[in-house]
Amino acid sequence: MDTKLLEALYWKGVPVFDMGSHMSTIDVGWGSPTFHKMGREKVILIDAILSFGYELLMCDSDMVWLKNPLPYLSRFPEADVLTSTDQVAPTVSDDSLDIWQQVGAAYNIGIFHWRPTDSAKKLAKEWKDMLLADDKIWDQNGFNDLVRRQLGPSVDDTSGLAYAYDGNLKLGLLPASIFCSGHTYFVQAMYQQLRLEPYAVHTTFQYAGTEGKRHRLREAMVFYDPPEYYDSPGGFLTFKPSIPKNLLLDGAHNIETHFSLINYQIKQIRTALAIASLLNRTLVVPPLWCRLDRLWFGHPGILVGTMTRQPFICPLDHVFEVNVMLKEMPVEEFGPGINLREYSFFDNPALPRQVKESWLDVQLCQEGSHNCNVSNITSPLGVLKFPKGSNEEMFKAVFSSFKDVKVIQFSSMQDVFLGFTDKTKEERFRNRVKRYVGIWCCVENHTPGHIYYDMYWDEKPGWKPIPPQSPKDDRPPW
Repeated sequence: MDTKLLEALYWKGVPVFDMGSHMSTIDVGWGSPTFHKMGREKVILIDAILSFGYELLMCDSDMVWLKNPLPYLSRFPEADVLTSTDQVAPTVSDDSLDIWQQVGAAYNIGIFHWRPTDSAKKLAKEWKDMLLADDKIWDQNGFNDLVRRQLGPSVDDTSGLAYAYDGNLKLGLLPASIFCSGHTYFVQAMYQQLRLEPYAVHTTFQYAGTEGKRHRLREAMVFYDPPEYYDSPGGFLTFKPSIPKNLLLDGAHNIETHFSLINYQIKQIRTALAIASLLNRTLVVPPLWCRLDRLWFGHPGILVGTMTRQPFICPLDHVFEVNVMLKEMPVEEFGPGINLREYSFFDNPALPRQVKESWLDVQLCQEGSHNCNVSNITSPLGVLKFPKGSNEEMFKAVFSSFKDVKVIQFSSMQDVFLGFTDKTKEERFRNRVKRYVGIWCCVENHTPGHIYYDMYWDEKPGWKPIPPQSPKDDRPPW
């Protein structure tokens, strides 16, 4: 699609050709004119390739193949088109095709397979002509409108294929449990619960743009990063979240208990961001636990019929604006940037031995208790006792001795840091991190229905998780 990618793939020995579309390498944004142009180019390509008699496996660039899909696709030789979907509730519990009568969600053209049959060629040409005639039609909507023009009956009793489009096209719906969306993979982990091996994951159902998609793939350890990503010059900082059982499990799963759980974690992450900034270390954010799902519309907490467990480890972008966290901001207004890594970072096989073996555990203690002094002396097991409620000078005095240690892990972030001594530094830090949190969405039957997370919720007496009471009140808490 773009010359930069073409050249990179060519020099890596990957068979590639120039579509001549002259697309930009920047993130074009969903729904923009360039986004729609990209969709039209895809359909032009499908129409052109099918005419040469080749089968075509088409996928978007924001998905990852986890396993060779060709043996699976070959199980359905009669299929003209096999497509993924946005289905979130399982219709089958094994690796057979999803039951077409039960799939109400959109067919997702981020992963689909075409055979060069007369019906497929006819569909590709009509689809191309439709998009070229109206540049406002989203390619996926056009595909869905055409394919669903006629849907059914089943081709036979066993394959799972259905007649579609013109009554002759044989269509199969790839199971959402193993040709995964961003919901069935990252939120439900449907393939794990059904004990299946996934073939692909498409980073849909996420909330932080391209950066959020990359972060999710990193959380799943299916994104390639160069070696230097795993050995940051200043070292790493992490902590044990130590979430009380009652916040995770007690009571009903509702908005109040969800926000109580999230706010507890937000406060600890906020402190960890401050210490990471102070010590010039990269923060490895622990797993984030949620009680409620996040979507774009009102819902009862989790979607009915899905396999979403409560509570569940949710993607970071469910709460945090990952794209904002990674964005460069003016230092004079927002202070220095704070690098971060995904919760699975230390489990990644790419992590080098010199990082794994250079580790300091910091055990928080109450100042004045036995052996709880401001000191850089560790126990024989390599554990450092460090007083809660320490200030900036105490942190610098102690941890300057451990600059060569790759990983510092705190036993908790509860009440460990009093804040920056320099008021300007504190103000810039606050200015930065209060923009790091996003929204939960959405309360049913209320407009607006979203509720803003607040990085400094604990400083606002009587704070409650409620949506804006009117459109004029709809603004973030900063």
